[in-house]
Amino acid sequence: MLHVEGLRVLPKINQTMYIQTETVPEPLTLRSRVADQDHQQIYIEIPLDEKSRKLYRAQEGENLHLYFFTEDGVKHSFSSVVTGFRKDSVPLVAIRKPELEDISKDQRRSYLRVEANLELAVRVGDKMKFVAITEDVGGGGVSFTCERNKPIVTNVVLTCWLLLNYKGGTVAHAKFEGEVVRVLPVEPDKHLIMMRFKEIGDSDQQKIIRYCFERQLDKRKD
Repeated sequence: MLHVEGLRVLPKINQTMYIQTETVPEPLTLRSRVADQDHQQIYIEIPLDEKSRKLYRAQEGENLHLYFFTEDGVKHSFSSVVTGFRKDSVPLVAIRKPELEDISKDQRRSYLRVEANLELAVRVGDKMKFVAITEDVGGGGVSFTCERNKPIVTNVVLTCWLLLNYKGGTVAHAKFEGEVVRVLPVEPDKHLIMMRFKEIGDSDQQKIIRYCFERQLDKRKD
């Protein structure tokens, strides 16, 4: 359960955390997961360096900048310090738990986006329909590739049905209207179409967000 006070929330158990270090000469971007917490500290798994794919050895007293996304896609960030370490079934890093008033909330929704090759049925106007494959999906929009002969330009609105394959074999469909924000040539005969959701029901959007979180968790296990 999320702890709510006003517009801010604390991270919860199993929350994916993104971490930026103050290392010199180049700050690192790390990823971790909340394993436990108490009144004063949050315990996270040893962070993974996103670039080198190596585990990062944090130092006691080290300052960190952390952020996470709630299920509705809102980014929350805070600064903390490494307070120690704990030997559990896996080694954990202890960081100081922030006060709610020390957490910053991005008023814009910053949805998690994942690479995914999913079937997308697209309708252009009243007549043209075709099936495309997505490049990535997120709670705020999707991108897909299609042949250049399709009449798709910036600002056009497309009606789409996305086929979502969940862990465990279940499937779902999400319907939405997407506004094209960019069209890029990627191959001699293809375009990359980037869309943001213009009209989408809450339940359909939650289906996509759920899929993204599942993919993020699976990626972490790889």
